[in-house]
Amino acid sequence: MGISRRAFLERVGKAGGYGALFVTMQGLGLLAAPRAYAGPPKLPAGSGKGVKVAILGAGIAGLVAAYELRKAGYEVTVLEAQDRPGGRAWSVRRGTVIRQMDRPDQIVDWEDGRHHYMNAGPARIPQTHHAILGYCRDLNVPLEVMVNGNRTAKLDFGGKVVTNGQAINDTRGAFSELLAKAIDKGALDRELTGVDKQRLMGYLGAYGDLDPKHVYSGAGARSGFKNHPGGYAHPPSGVDPLRLSDLMQAQFWGISGFFEELIEMQATMLQPVGGMDRISYALYDQVKPSVTFGAVVKEIRRAGQGAKIAYSVGGAARTLDADHVVVTIPLPVLAKIPSDFSPRVQQAIVAGGKTYPHGTKVGWQSRRFWEQDDYQFGGLGWTDQPSELVWYPSGGFGEKTGVIVGAYSIGFSGILNPPRYAGMSFEERYAVSRAVIDKFHPGRGKELEKPFTVSWKQTPYAEGVSVGWSENQRSTDYAELCKPDGPFYFAGEHMSYINAWQEGAALAAHEAIKLIQARVSAA
Repeated sequence: MGISRRAFLERVGKAGGYGALFVTMQGLGLLAAPRAYAGPPKLPAGSGKGVKVAILGAGIAGLVAAYELRKAGYEVTVLEAQDRPGGRAWSVRRGTVIRQMDRPDQIVDWEDGRHHYMNAGPARIPQTHHAILGYCRDLNVPLEVMVNGNRTAKLDFGGKVVTNGQAINDTRGAFSELLAKAIDKGALDRELTGVDKQRLMGYLGAYGDLDPKHVYSGAGARSGFKNHPGGYAHPPSGVDPLRLSDLMQAQFWGISGFFEELIEMQATMLQPVGGMDRISYALYDQVKPSVTFGAVVKEIRRAGQGAKIAYSVGGAARTLDADHVVVTIPLPVLAKIPSDFSPRVQQAIVAGGKTYPHGTKVGWQSRRFWEQDDYQFGGLGWTDQPSELVWYPSGGFGEKTGVIVGAYSIGFSGILNPPRYAGMSFEERYAVSRAVIDKFHPGRGKELEKPFTVSWKQTPYAEGVSVGWSENQRSTDYAELCKPDGPFYFAGEHMSYINAWQEGAALAAHEAIKLIQARVSAA
C-alpha cells in the first residue's frame, strides 16, 4: 500500500525532528536549498572592450554595475540626477542641503564630527547581506556594530511608557504561565507524554522566569529593577509585572515585541563608521571618471539595436548612445520619463511605481542625555505616535553631543501613520518627535536642537521608500522587468527579493550585468 507525501513527511518529523524534516523537504524540492554567496559575477577580463553601456542612476545598483563592468573593459557612462552618489543610500551631515518637493530647502548646521550625521536612507547592514559586506571589505570601508536592540529603550503605547525589556519579558512570562496552567490542567495530555510534560514545564520555568508554582511574578527582575542591587543592606527587587490584559490593550504584541527575531534584524547588525554613504562613496571613487552628476534623464529611446538617452546637465541638452542600458531609476520616477519601453514593460513600471510607501525621518543634535543621564547606549524606542520610532546612535559613545533620530515613520505601527506624519509641516513633525522623546526622557526634550527632516516621498528622484510588490505582481509585473527589453535591463532594490535594502540593489545589479555579458558573449 502506498503512502502519501504528507504522511511520509509527518513520519520523518516524528522520527528525526525538525532537522530531518527540513533536509527531507529540501531533497523533495519543497524547499529551496540555501546557497552561499559566491561573490559578484566574474566577467572575463577585456570581454567588454568596445561595448558601450549607459547606467541610469548612481545609487548602489548603478555603482555596483559600473564597478563590475569597468573591470571587464566595458565603456561605461553613469548618469545621476543628484549632485552625489548613493541615491536613497544618503547620509546628511554639516553642510548638507536637504531638498524636498514643495517644501523649503534645509541646510544642516550640526557640529562637524565623524558621528554627527543622520542616515536619511538605509541605516543598518545585517550580517547576512554578504554582497554589501563584501564590497565594504574589498573597498576598505570600516564597519562598527549597530545596536539594533536595547532592552532599556522605551516603548510608548496608549500613553504608558515602559522599557522594551519589560514588555518582552512580561509577555514571555505571561505566555509561559498560561501554557504551564494548560499543561497542569491536562489540556495537552494527547500531545505530550508524562516525561515530555515534565521537560516542558522545566523549560517554561526557565524561559518565562516562573516561580515553583508556575506563576510569573517578576521576582527574577528580568524586566528591570524596582530597587537596584547595592552594597550592604540593599537587596534588589523586580518591577511589578504588567498584566496580560494591559499588554494586549497596549499593543505590546506589535512589531516591537519580535523585531529582533526578524531574519534581517538579528544581531549582529553593522554600520559603516561615519555614515551609510561611505559605501556609496567608496564605490564612486572606483568609477569616478564614468559618472556625470546633475544629469537629468529626459528620454530613453531605442536606436537600431542599441539606445539613445536624452538628458540635461545644468539646463544644457545632451545625448548619449549606448549598446546596452542598465536602468536603476526608482519606478515612480521612471514611470514619468518618456521612453521606448515595450507596452507591457511600461505597464509593469507604472504598476510597481504605485507601491512605494511613505517614510519620514527627523534628526536632532543634542547633549547625549540618553547615555549621560539614563545609561542607554544605542537601540530603538517605539511609540504609537505618528513618528513611530526613536533611533539612538551606535557610534560616538562617550562624546558630549550627538545626533539622535527622533522619528522614523515607515509603517511599524500600521499603514496610517506614515502618510499622516509625512503630511505634517516640518514644525509639526518636530513637535511630535520632541514630545515622544520627552516622554522617554522626562525634562530632556527641551535640550533637542537644530532639527532636520527628510521624507522619501518628497525627495526628488526617489519619490518613495522602496517597491512593495504583491505576491501576484511577483509573477507578472516583476517577472516582466526581470527580462531584457531590447537594449534595456533593470536593476535596483525593486528588482530583487530583498526590497528596501542595499543588498537587493547590489544583487539585482549582478543579475543585470550577467544578462549583458551573456548577450555580448553570444554576439
